[in-house]
Amino acid sequence: MKVGKNKVVTLTYTLRFEDNNGDIIQQVTEERPFVHLFGNGTLLPVFESNLDGLEPGTEFAFGLNQKEGYGEFTEDAIIELEKKIFEKDGKIDEELLKIGNMITMQDQEGRPIDGRVLEIKSDKVVMDFNHPLAGKNLHFSGKVIDVRDASEEELSHGHVHGDGGHHH
Repeated sequence: MKVGKNKVVTLTYTLRFEDNNGDIIQQVTEERPFVHLFGNGTLLPVFESNLDGLEPGTEFAFGLNQKEGYGEFTEDAIIELEKKIFEKDGKIDEELLKIGNMITMQDQEGRPIDGRVLEIKSDKVVMDFNHPLAGKNLHFSGKVIDVRDASEEELSHGHVHGDGGHHH
């Protein structure tokens, strides 16, 4: 059976910066593989197009430039916020507000968005809301372990159930 839309795909992969010799960002092994309902738009499009049609046992390797990955780094995503929005009961949460910390906040539509603290001024905090991998060229390599048909329930829910999948 080949990788394709509405198939449940089990795979291992290594994600690196730049190319096959780059620093490892993430590694997924056979002990805890990545199990995914393929073709429902939750993976990067280039990731899906590179895996489409592969059979179990097939190895893959491909690069993603920053546009195909998590977008280009943009200065517009660096924002100064009022320090008082980080107050809890009238006090600044010093544990939370540290340079380099990732803080989950909400955008204008109320969706969660992660920002990194870049600088703390007397009354403002400078946050970077770029994706941590924005502006980076990435390289994936790995192997397709298993491909099976998704169940009706998985298709209606849009994700994998059971082994390695989504648990309720």
